[in-house]
Amino acid sequence: MTVTYVIDGSRITGLDSFFDAIGEAVNGPGGYFGRSLDALADCLGGGFGTPEDGSFVIEWRDHASSARALGHEETARRLERLLPRVHPTNRARVERELAEARAGRGPTLFGRLVEIITDRTGPGTLRLM
Repeated sequence: MTVTYVIDGSRITGLDSFFDAIGEAVNGPGGYFGRSLDALADCLGGGFGTPEDGSFVIEWRDHASSARALGHEETARRLERLLPRVHPTNRARVERELAEARAGRGPTLFGRLVEIITDRTGPGTLRLM
């Protein structure tokens, strides 16, 4: 039996609210399902609320609203918070990504989240609605 987890994209106002929404979709009120991109990828691997056999679907409803909230502005905010902690060998790359995000160009958090979910769960698991 396939389990369906529903993310209400209209509730997404930034990255923190995305983590809240997916945590609650999978594990109920107050549920945890990662608080960073790496933790999300790990949680999608199973054992953190999703079926071990991978038989689940994530329906991301009103994803267009989420795409706006997780766009370049939120991407720049995340990179600004990350910059002081990055390894010196990654600093130039993060600075370039930050400049691109501030200019409204380049990848967004929304795109990165879609990529992580798709890569970790396989085709057909994520349904953007």
